[in-house]
Amino acid sequence: MTATAEKTAVAPPAARVQRSGRYLRVWTWVVLAWLFVPVAGMIVFGFNDTRGKFNNTWQGFTLHWYRDVFAIPDLTISLLNSLTIALLTAIFAGALGTLIGLALARYRFRGAGILDTVMFAAIAAPEVVMGASLLSMFLNLDIPRGYLTILISHIMFSLSFVAITVRARAATLDPSLEEAARDLGAGPWETFRLVTLPMILPGIMSGALLAFALSIDDFIITSFNAGSTETFPLWIWGATRVGLPPQVNVMGTLIFVFGVVLAIGGALFSRRRAG
Repeated sequence: MTATAEKTAVAPPAARVQRSGRYLRVWTWVVLAWLFVPVAGMIVFGFNDTRGKFNNTWQGFTLHWYRDVFAIPDLTISLLNSLTIALLTAIFAGALGTLIGLALARYRFRGAGILDTVMFAAIAAPEVVMGASLLSMFLNLDIPRGYLTILISHIMFSLSFVAITVRARAATLDPSLEEAARDLGAGPWETFRLVTLPMILPGIMSGALLAFALSIDDFIITSFNAGSTETFPLWIWGATRVGLPPQVNVMGTLIFVFGVVLAIGGALFSRRRAG
């Protein structure tokens, strides 16, 4: 009786709880608006019938820029560079990061602690430090800067993100499942292909998609190591002095829609596996 009375005395009034919930919902919508208003502006001005160099004043609706989205050759080439570099980064960083993540999660070996520290240090290091160190390495090795050095740079800074993501997933696996597969006659490769790989696949996909996203919008590290090769962010930065064409808004919209579709597909896939 005394405990119940004390609990009733310290419990917050229902009106205060309801008011806090209302404030939380309002704050959530404010944060969402803060995040999506710039994206909405980019999408809207992709339909702007502008006739000048600067696409920042609404002049009417048109689908002209979607029809001529690839009308500027340099912009198209820079977008293709960004997409292919991001795709290759996701593939190579995904493969190498998966092997490192599995090794850190499943095995004890000399140097594992140092490797683990290096992974976190690479994530925590400022991009300007990473970019300058990679530039110094390429200059010392006399490697001409261009597409290849951008790709190598992106793989190096994305590798840690994939490795840590896969390691977190692999650390939660039940080793008895692999032991059961081996007891049933499966070899090391079959055990990995049929048991281990399907279980760590969500971690691999998450790491690879993270590497793709980090690569396609990277500016600082790319600017250090690009040479004369232009990526989509570098082209936009260079064009800001003379005005951005509406095709930039269209390409940004298409990339955003692709990311949303990919995120929804991943969520549906995870829900289906969980169900």
